[in-house]
Amino acid sequence: MRIARGLRALVFAAPFFIGMARAQDADPYLRDIETKYIFGITEGSGIGLEGEKEFSPEMFASFGKGGGSRYFGSETKLEYEFTPNQYVQFELGPLVSAHSIKDVAGLDNRNDVAFGGIFGEMRYQLLDRGPSPLAVTLSVEPVWRRIDETSGVHVTNFEFETKVNADFELVPNRLYIGSNLLYEPEMTKDPDHVGAGWAMESTGGVSGALSYRILPQVFLGGELWYLHHYDGAWFNNYTGSATYLGPTLYVQITPKIFMTAAWNTQIRGTEADDPTQRLNLTEFSRQRAKFKVAVEF
Repeated sequence: MRIARGLRALVFAAPFFIGMARAQDADPYLRDIETKYIFGITEGSGIGLEGEKEFSPEMFASFGKGGGSRYFGSETKLEYEFTPNQYVQFELGPLVSAHSIKDVAGLDNRNDVAFGGIFGEMRYQLLDRGPSPLAVTLSVEPVWRRIDETSGVHVTNFEFETKVNADFELVPNRLYIGSNLLYEPEMTKDPDHVGAGWAMESTGGVSGALSYRILPQVFLGGELWYLHHYDGAWFNNYTGSATYLGPTLYVQITPKIFMTAAWNTQIRGTEADDPTQRLNLTEFSRQRAKFKVAVEF
């Protein structure tokens, strides 16, 4: 009787153990990945799962300016992100600015950390990956700052970053190519200059990136950025450009925690006022980096 009961229990439990074995034997690379973060500073098209929420500190840092013994400037977003449906995603939160500057031409020496402002972002997926391996997302990000990104001085600054984020699945679940198209107008007023109006400027750019899944939880890749800067909000007066190149890394630490990092070095730059310069260290930094850790819930 006991043997018969044991056999019946084994028969009923067999589908469960077979399912576990199949899950263990399944290809771990078949697990979907959110492409938004796998390209470094370049953003992918990923939106995330409907109803998903996320908190993350995301730091963007700049290193090196012409003629200075030390230049470091960073802006950290303390992001709260939520996805109300499969096509729309929102982010918002405060900014923390940090600067360490010594003997840089045109900039005051400083070493401080301060509340930098507030940002918000909306992403809308224009084309979802389905029968086609291509996906495209539009993002808009208004920002109010009280600390200048480059100099660290107190200002009133408004920025409206607009990007088209696209990625293409070259090898299913393994190899991706991504690209961003950037338009970033901004206006700044320095309260220390009494009677001065708003200074208008704009930055445009395009990027290309590759990211390869070397392990089920790890992507390695590289990205190339070309940026051009203008006086005026509508690309009015060209002042210079910079080309950046560098590696990228994405690690899925747990199913709900991940990190992403990127390092870019300026490999070529031009200045309208001095075409003999090999790099543009007036509008741009010598190097820049991004680091983000996120917790989903």
